Amino acid sequence: MNKNAKIYIAGHRGLVGRAILQNLQASSYSNILTRTHAELDLLDQAFVNKFFEKEKPEYVFLAAAKVGGIGANSSYPADFIFANTIIGFNVVHAAYKYGVKKLINLGSSCIYPKLAPQPMKEEYLLSDFLEQTNEAYAIAKISVIKLCTYYNQQYGTNFLSVMPTNLYGPGDNYDLTGSHVLPALIRKFHEAKISGSDSVTLWGDGSPRREFLYSEDLAEALVMLMQNNNANDLSTPAGDFVNVGWGKDLPIKELAETIRDIVYEGISNRPCQIKWDASKPNGAPRKLLDISRIATLGFSPKVNLTEGITCAYKDFINNYHK
Repeated sequence: MNKNAKIYIAGHRGLVGRAILQNLQASSYSNILTRTHAELDLLDQAFVNKFFEKEKPEYVFLAAAKVGGIGANSSYPADFIFANTIIGFNVVHAAYKYGVKKLINLGSSCIYPKLAPQPMKEEYLLSDFLEQTNEAYAIAKISVIKLCTYYNQQYGTNFLSVMPTNLYGPGDNYDLTGSHVLPALIRKFHEAKISGSDSVTLWGDGSPRREFLYSEDLAEALVMLMQNNNANDLSTPAGDFVNVGWGKDLPIKELAETIRDIVYEGISNRPCQIKWDASKPNGAPRKLLDISRIATLGFSPKVNLTEGITCAYKDFINNYHK
């Protein structure tokens, strides 16, 4: 992938797409294509085909998706399965049809079974039942992964899927009706601090263990994979994809306490108490990725959780809290 290659980032204003864009720009890639939803509706196959026919991108990062936490996934499963399946199918098919040299498709660690052995290896895909609270989203993502694999098999394309763990960082979604756990906690503790509330109530019992990766670390891995690795070289019996994560997890209870301490740093008054609503779902008990394959390719994350949350909170303060 030379510096003048035409690169399309689908979803450039989202958490991952923004990080990819900044990484490429910092690396002096100058021929980058971006389109907002208003400029290009990825749910419309005809518009997607016209865009690819006109612009002829050589490389594609498929980072566009409809995403959310447990609440959103449980409340709007039809929206999640429809939007993510159609977006993925439209972009992947257009990439094949108009001769894209390489495509990287962003999946999610929720594709793995609810009770998969830990850490989760790529070959565990479809080995057992999915977590019910995000089954619709997971099925959509699995469908696009398989589409990429089958296009590679049938047409000789070079479409690689990447399974990131839970992500966070600058440009995250802090809407409590649709955000993931880490940005939601940042907002909840910040609002408690501003209002002087003596407690924050969180879903579940705090026992599930989760792994987190800073978005800029993921972007570094994605650009590395786009530059150096073909899908066929990373294929498994389950498909052409590779996990990307931090390699360590922690209980949600510990995550919440860490975020609270960062938000309340330097505040003289006593931090708020954390209460747990056990009537709300926990989700899968543990989700830790096996990252041995990406490690053998030379990638290791750089931003630890405390440093990353501190940066994310500063971004929230500067851009979103109002």
